[in-house]
Amino acid sequence: MPQLIVQQELDREEKDTYVMKVKVEDGGFPQRSSTAILQVSVADTNDNRPVFKEDEIEVSIPENAPVGTSVTQLHATDADIGENARIHFYFSNLVSNMAKRLFHLNSTTGLITIKEPLDREESPNHRLLVLASDGGLIPARAMVLVNVTDVNDNVPSIDIRYIINPINGTVVLSENAPLNTKIALITVTDKDADHNGRVTCFTDHEVPFRLRPVFSNQFLLETAAYLDYESTREYAIKLLAADAGKPPLNQSSMLLIKVKDENDNAPVFTQPFISLSVPENNSPGTQLTKISATDADTGHNAEINYLLGIDAPSEFNLDHRTGILTAVKKLDREKQEKYSFTVLAKDNGMPPLITNATVLVTVLDQNDNSPIFTHNEYNFYVPENLPRHGTVGLITVTDPDYGENSAVTLSILDANDDFTIDPQTGVIRPNISFDREKQESYTFYVKAEDGGRVSRSSTAKVTINVVDVNDNKPVFVVPSSNYSFELVLPSTNPGTVVYTVVAVDNDTGMNAELHYSIVGGNTKGLFMIDQATGNITLKEKCVLADLGLHKLVVKAKDLGQPDSLFNVVNVNLFVNESVTNATLIYELVRKNIETPVTQNIETADTSSPSSDYVKIVVAIVAGTITVILVIFITAVVRCRQSPHLKAAQKNKQNSEWVTPNPENRQMIMMKKKKKKKKKHTPKNLLLNFVTIEETKADDADNDGNSVTLDLPIELEEQTMGKYNWGTTPTTFKPDSPDLARHYKSASPQPAFQIQPETPLNSKHHIIQELPLDNTFVGCDSISKCSSSSSDPYSVSECSYPVTTFKTPVSVHTRPVGNPTF
Repeated sequence: MPQLIVQQELDREEKDTYVMKVKVEDGGFPQRSSTAILQVSVADTNDNRPVFKEDEIEVSIPENAPVGTSVTQLHATDADIGENARIHFYFSNLVSNMAKRLFHLNSTTGLITIKEPLDREESPNHRLLVLASDGGLIPARAMVLVNVTDVNDNVPSIDIRYIINPINGTVVLSENAPLNTKIALITVTDKDADHNGRVTCFTDHEVPFRLRPVFSNQFLLETAAYLDYESTREYAIKLLAADAGKPPLNQSSMLLIKVKDENDNAPVFTQPFISLSVPENNSPGTQLTKISATDADTGHNAEINYLLGIDAPSEFNLDHRTGILTAVKKLDREKQEKYSFTVLAKDNGMPPLITNATVLVTVLDQNDNSPIFTHNEYNFYVPENLPRHGTVGLITVTDPDYGENSAVTLSILDANDDFTIDPQTGVIRPNISFDREKQESYTFYVKAEDGGRVSRSSTAKVTINVVDVNDNKPVFVVPSSNYSFELVLPSTNPGTVVYTVVAVDNDTGMNAELHYSIVGGNTKGLFMIDQATGNITLKEKCVLADLGLHKLVVKAKDLGQPDSLFNVVNVNLFVNESVTNATLIYELVRKNIETPVTQNIETADTSSPSSDYVKIVVAIVAGTITVILVIFITAVVRCRQSPHLKAAQKNKQNSEWVTPNPENRQMIMMKKKKKKKKKHTPKNLLLNFVTIEETKADDADNDGNSVTLDLPIELEEQTMGKYNWGTTPTTFKPDSPDLARHYKSASPQPAFQIQPETPLNSKHHIIQELPLDNTFVGCDSISKCSSSSSDPYSVSECSYPVTTFKTPVSVHTRPVGNPTF
């Protein structure tokens, strides 16, 4: 009994049919067989659940989409066949009833459509859990998220919350309400979203109110201007709210405001100043005038009562209702000429408002009064530049009388020819020119005489004060001229006052108040000036490039009005350690006066230190080379001299060099021994440097530093003995700089002292300016006084007095080399 056995698990979805060939054999001989085809078909079972193409789907649909609009199409597949592959779509029990009410799901196709109209304001999104089942136990799941997009389908709403309680729907607001008075809080809303729900609120026309935003979609209605009941008594404000949708939707609302009248208008007199004339000896009770006033208010606020002021005399009476002014007493001009008092107009408002007016009553009389000056003494102030016959002032005279009795004529007493007065107008004019610096005031008397039959007169004192005019320029006192200079040490600390400019002004007051400023020069900005005191201070620390002459153009300007006056002066500041040649500096100052201010006189001057240094260095180097060549040639010539001349020179070896000093002899002997040990060709020639060194012990700033001068000299034995150094005069040109300070020596050789008669400066940080004729000239025994230099101060042995040296100066010798600067 053959059996077909399944050896592995079958899966129809992988292979649904198997075809096999079955062979049957017998046991005979020859063996016979037969074959047959066996086909096995695998039957399907529901072993595969449906599968969604997308597990999560998100769609957006406008809220105004019509019913039946397709939302989305779900797709699901099943690997089975037949009934096992038939898929059924349905909503899960987790889906809300609202979603089931709004959306329809086709159970066969999986299409979701709109069943009822959507409303984003009711629910902006819906979550639909859809199940797909083929009849099995486990259905497939897919989540559909439906977002309902907004459509501008809601009109804005306006909510008014009154801050001032309305009466019968109308807000009553006093006309005295201050600015920014809060009336109501306006809230506008829109159920739509985004720009469709963005609402603005405004009024439809110009009113003295405004809507001020306070919060989102909230506005405060407040007063934007003062209210006036007399101009507008009621306002109907139309509030409009509009959203930002397209097209926009709007809403409107009315708000009524009534203005309440307040007593804010005071009575107004038809004449604020009332002038009356009444003859004397009037009858009591005579009516003088009727005073009237009006009030812009209404009702009780416009009812007016008239009153006399507290300054009103008892001679007058005012009717409080009609405003009639009467004289209740007989007036006498001899007792009082004029009456001036106030009258009041008061309304019946709460609180009442009062306005006053001035009443002037003039009483007419006979010529029984002398002319009266308005002042017992007149003081006039005139500028000193007032032209001749200009107007000084006006004298006013009154006379209580009437007509000819009050015609007053003015004149100046004591025949004063300096001034004239107009007899009728009283205008005073000068016949002279004023100068306050010569005379500050003028005094005279003016006579007033009336035209009565028996004339009366009076006098008044007039004082004319001359007021200063800015007619004097400032005058510099310090410096007294443009050709002076001031020394400024380079070590001066910044902020130190190096010079003070002083100017004076002959005017007075503001015309004499001066301000100083630097208007020229000072190209390096090294100095600044105090505008009030004139103190010139150093602005920053001086450096090597700042040394030399600095020209400052200082301006002194007064504060006169309307036009100020000024003057300028040149302030020359010489930055250097000392003034060794004042004549040269004055020459530089003179050149700087001729130099335009815009030129950089500190650096462009041909005599400035920086350019002089280069010239001096070049001159010294050239001179040194010349001296060395002359000494060398002289030494070679001397080597060829006869032996008896050399013997004569050796006899003078023991003479002192420069001064009789034992230390000098020892030094010369040591040098002789030293020269004998050395074998040079020629042996009698040795060129060395003489170093003149000065040390000033009492200079606190010197710090032990010395200034040296290295000069090449010939120390051959015969030459040393040839000169009488103690008698040879050494003369330096007066006020010439010490050239020895421009050299230094590092020679370790012993030193001997030279006592110079001319004092040497303690220290030199820079090479000083030298006159062009300041040149070293040497004379030897052969060419005494034969130098080609015409300088009378050159070093020589001619007919100049012997100079003795007093200040210790050390001299060192060292092998010839280039001088050290």
